[in-house]
Formats: sequence, C-alpha cells, structure tokens
Amino acid sequence: MELESDYGDTDPRALAVMLDLQRKMPLGEKATLALQMSAMLLRLAEAGVRSEHPEASEDEVLVRVAARHLDSETVTRVYGWCPDAHL
Repeated sequence: MELESDYGDTDPRALAVMLDLQRKMPLGEKATLALQMSAMLLRLAEAGVRSEHPEASEDEVLVRVAARHLDSETVTRVYGWCPDAHL
C-alpha cells in the first residue's frame, strides 16, 4: 500500500504521528474504532440513499444500501427485490 497516495492531503509528519498512535493502540481499542468507523460508513450510505430517494421507506433504504455492496442475485434472494441501479 502506498500511503502517500492514500493520504496525499496529509502532512507526512502528521501521518507518521497518526500511524504511530495506531500501532501503539491496544487491540480492543482498534476493534472498537473499526466497528465505529463501519457504523459511520453505514450511516453515510443510508444518508446517501435517503438523499437520492427521499420517499423511500426504511425497508427500501435497507435494500438499496445492501444493493450497493452485494450482487443483485443475492439482494433479490434475501430481500425479494433489487433496485435497478447499483450505485
């Protein structure tokens, strides 16, 4: 992984500090942080769907978010339908 390209807008000294802090972080804290970030990404995906489909029910939002991450066959099998567009 090329950190420079992934963090191109971050000062290299700040990046070094951040990576050092992450390396020293206890495993439990790393796991908690990963779960919190995952939940945040899910909320962002839901917000995106709600923005694009303001009339969507909570069930529809769930299916549309799933369709962004799963193939259409799986989404259809699990939820009974799949949105046409995978964004």
